[in-house]
Amino acid sequence: MNRFTIQLDEIKAAFAAEPNPTIEVRLDRIARIEKMIEANEEKICKALEADFGVRHSVETRLAECQMIYQACKYTRKHLKEWMKPEQREVPFHMGASHACVESQPLGVVGILSPWNYPVQLALIPAIAAFAAGNRVWLKPSERSSRTSGFVASLIQEYFHPSEFCVTTGGPDVAEQFAALPFDHLFFTGSGTIGKKVMRAAAENLTPVTLELGGTTPVIIDKSAKLKDAAASITYGKLLNGGQTCIAPDYVLIETSLQEAFIQELQAAAQTQFSNPEELTGPIDERQLEYWQHLVSDALDRGAKAIPLLNNPGAGVRPFEPIALINVSPEARILHEEIFGPILPIVTVADTSAAIAYVNNKPNPLALYWFGKDKKNMKQVLSETRSGGVTVNDTLLHITIEDLPFGGVGASGMGSYHGKAGFDTFSHQKSILEVRGFFGLNFFKGTKTARPPYGKMTEWLLRYLK
Repeated sequence: MNRFTIQLDEIKAAFAAEPNPTIEVRLDRIARIEKMIEANEEKICKALEADFGVRHSVETRLAECQMIYQACKYTRKHLKEWMKPEQREVPFHMGASHACVESQPLGVVGILSPWNYPVQLALIPAIAAFAAGNRVWLKPSERSSRTSGFVASLIQEYFHPSEFCVTTGGPDVAEQFAALPFDHLFFTGSGTIGKKVMRAAAENLTPVTLELGGTTPVIIDKSAKLKDAAASITYGKLLNGGQTCIAPDYVLIETSLQEAFIQELQAAAQTQFSNPEELTGPIDERQLEYWQHLVSDALDRGAKAIPLLNNPGAGVRPFEPIALINVSPEARILHEEIFGPILPIVTVADTSAAIAYVNNKPNPLALYWFGKDKKNMKQVLSETRSGGVTVNDTLLHITIEDLPFGGVGASGMGSYHGKAGFDTFSHQKSILEVRGFFGLNFFKGTKTARPPYGKMTEWLLRYLK
């Protein structure tokens, strides 16, 4: 028995002693996460800046801290309602019987969080798990080592380890962690690692939620205002240096619009990210090398690189944002999640061709459509499959707490945020309380179906038919 197994047994024992925490206990745990972030915002910003080399504090506060505050606020507002049993319909022949579904905590939830948003993507699932009444054990990514270490120290300060436990370490630790018999395992990361997590969880029949990625398409309709589309795409692509699971991965646009769109893209990039201190750097050398390999592969196959900023020598950016045109269909960049400031542009004939292109790839985590033509918009929405969609902007669907966030097919399974997160970390227990008509034994439960079979049973069969 290794130390992780012993630790999990201790957390499970603590849960068993309090298997259905009151709303006050749940809200207190969520409030402590909120206080923890509020009291340490500045230090969190500095830790993230140290990990990424360049990451502006405003970006961190918007994309990490604010998302956590929003989740806490929304959960606090709705938790009482979520915890109420939901009454369900009962057929007439069952008399005054009462049916309901009760949300019950699962137990101990394991969370494997990634490096790209190492605070938000660790704590928002934890908020949902606490709302549902569970205990949590977190394994943050080692690639954002400074931030992960700091968040771990904060959790240890604000929580007892039997409430919210945290373990840091490399891939070997993650492998052991995924193999533990959690009551639910939540993973955010790449599809490749997601498969390993799912295989490890299968040994214990541990249910999993996988938040993966894929190649996110942007479809620009001929009815779109290119200036607005370019501004939104630039922000979605370059936020966090492109290291976002729902960042645009490629643009589909009609050939006649390509040149004008590229000009607007360059103008938008220069307007938004001319200050080198506001363009986040790669998390590490491995990420930088990955970007360089993707670009080299595309260029070797005949693509043309177009710089998005006209001051390539400014600041300490080790990699300049670029668009790619004339990209070969075989180029790696069209088949892998880019996770960086590189935007391939692919020309298509029309809406139907754009849909066919998207559908020829695994289902993405997100899709973006720009335009005013409602008919074309509805065609895209009805004929493509993706985890979520934002129309006439990027990223924003993830910020709506009442919208489930998750993938479909290769981009993941299960969802969270808001009520969806509460449901993910709850068991929906079906409960039937059998009663007769008017409190009598008449027509009560299975009474009319029991042998010896007679006229009453025949009547019941005719009635049910």
